[in-house]
Amino acid sequence: MERDFFLYNTLSRKREKFETITPGMAGIYVCGPTVYGDAHLGHARPAITYDILVRLLRHLGYKVRYVRNITDVGHLENDADEGEDKIAKKARLEQLEPMEIVQHYTIRYHEAMKLLNTLPPNIEPRASGHIPEQISLVSKILESGFAYISNGSVYFDVETYNKKHPYGILSGRTLENVISNSRELDGSDDKKSPFDFALWKKATPEHIMRWDSPWSNGFPGWHLECSAMSAKYLGESFDIHGGGMDLLFPHHECELAQNTAARGDGGVRYWMHNNMITINGQKMGKSLGNFITLEELFTGSHQILEKAYSPMAIRFFIMQAHYRSTLDFSNEALTAAEKGYKKMVQAAKDVASLNASQGALSAEIADIKRGVYDALCDDLNTSVALAHLFEAVRVVNLAKDNQLKLTTEDKETLQFLFSEIMEGVLGIVDEQSGSGSSVILNEVVGMILEMRKEAKAEKNFAKSDAIRQRLTEIGITIKDTKEGTEWSL
Repeated sequence: MERDFFLYNTLSRKREKFETITPGMAGIYVCGPTVYGDAHLGHARPAITYDILVRLLRHLGYKVRYVRNITDVGHLENDADEGEDKIAKKARLEQLEPMEIVQHYTIRYHEAMKLLNTLPPNIEPRASGHIPEQISLVSKILESGFAYISNGSVYFDVETYNKKHPYGILSGRTLENVISNSRELDGSDDKKSPFDFALWKKATPEHIMRWDSPWSNGFPGWHLECSAMSAKYLGESFDIHGGGMDLLFPHHECELAQNTAARGDGGVRYWMHNNMITINGQKMGKSLGNFITLEELFTGSHQILEKAYSPMAIRFFIMQAHYRSTLDFSNEALTAAEKGYKKMVQAAKDVASLNASQGALSAEIADIKRGVYDALCDDLNTSVALAHLFEAVRVVNLAKDNQLKLTTEDKETLQFLFSEIMEGVLGIVDEQSGSGSSVILNEVVGMILEMRKEAKAEKNFAKSDAIRQRLTEIGITIKDTKEGTEWSL
């Protein structure tokens, strides 16, 4: 499909036409979770954002290699170079092996992502499985003169790097700004400067996760992992690097510096960041009591929730704001999203049973289709795309109430919008169907309901009741309303 796609590039701070390094091939790397706890609401937004990106690019005809990592080592408690490894701490507290923690929460994360209907990545590397690649990358940065060894640890020399390459270019910071916000070194710190960051850390005696290296028995720095794994699976230059806005600094800034130090350039064409989810205007956090896991959302077990919310209601809620905008969670917003989701899924089912006469595509429905594509291809604007799809819902409801006549092309286009865009690109599926709404199932049920409608019109109520009874027996419930007949599994 020939259609231009425009993406906001965090590095250039402007909207750019998307052009891949290899024509027709898109390489995407997304920073995945650190698996030491259950997936929470904050994990849902990047997962859904980049899932839609991958789906859309494939829909537009690109072959996509989607890589999303699992961080299972080196992510310390304060996201810097001090404190205990988050996974090792969890393992110590629960008296388990670190990899037991990793495996348990990775499985839990995958289960939650499946419920949210996100596609699995093509490759999902773990940091602990790529230690040789990370050691090699540290050696290259040392050779380039942008790192130094101190007591068995290796640190990136930010000040030396900044003399040749601007440090802070991705996040819009200057080195002076970074210095003013860095803590003072204490006497035991091995760094030359507080803003230097670890490429390799020498393990303390109590540190559980450790590997041999030319410098010490230790472990890789958190920022190093993504640079090594993205290069292994996508090459030293690739198309899109994504993640949450909270990763912009220092994580992605340090990645960009590492890439440049080792390769001569940043290696990423488009840097992409989704914004945060707040709750009733507050940042989500455990200390505030508003930290909600996805399981709590699905079951309604958290104290601030008025009820349980389905995975599709959450997915629909997240798409109602542009991915670069802050999204505020509330029970009211989730309830509204749930209602909108149900209306759209019902329209997707209803369209199969609509009557249509021979004719060309109407201007109104052509405009709806064009608007959906224009929105999605304009920096993944899902909120505007949903607004256009609700116009399609309105058309379906008017036709269902015999207030609007559809042509065959109108009906085909509406079915395309619901099956290929709503379900295929936006990933909105009918949860009641078990495996998502099916175009074939919609067609078959629509045909049967049309037969029942004809039987009622002929006053053949025995046949009408028999159709209802048979549908009930196989698990399909139908409901007659003033707008027409609705069905569900």
